[in-house]
Amino acid sequence: MRRGTVRQLPIAPRLWSVGDVSDFLGIPVGTLYQWRHRSQGPRARKVGRHLRYDPADVQSWLEEAA
Repeated sequence: MRRGTVRQLPIAPRLWSVGDVSDFLGIPVGTLYQWRHRSQGPRARKVGRHLRYDPADVQSWLEEAA
């Protein structure tokens, strides 16, 4: 890359917060934390000190749970 040029990075989908997933699934935030503690529910990742969910992972988990 030449000096002074800006490289465009692909835009990743926005990760969901615990509140976003709670709203989407219609369940309390506390339930998501309990599921995580018990290794249940949709996969979550730590970003710093925050939990974040990939919307595709939440959708896949929901389809498998049905």
